[in-house]
Amino acid sequence: MSAEDKMQNDFEKANREKPPGIVREFLQFLAENKKWWLLPMVVVLVLCSLLAVFATTFAPYIYTLF
Repeated sequence: MSAEDKMQNDFEKANREKPPGIVREFLQFLAENKKWWLLPMVVVLVLCSLLAVFATTFAPYIYTLF
């Protein structure tokens, strides 16, 4: 088996694997590039966006209670 055949087999094996999700890929990026300081900022941005979505979704219902 030549080196080219082995490389092609490796590529075929990698092609059959399931791609990682966005969260796993982001965590791998943080670990490989030692950018752990980005994690708190991303968490805060996600929480703020969730708050905005829930606030706009449930605001009409909460307004009727008062």
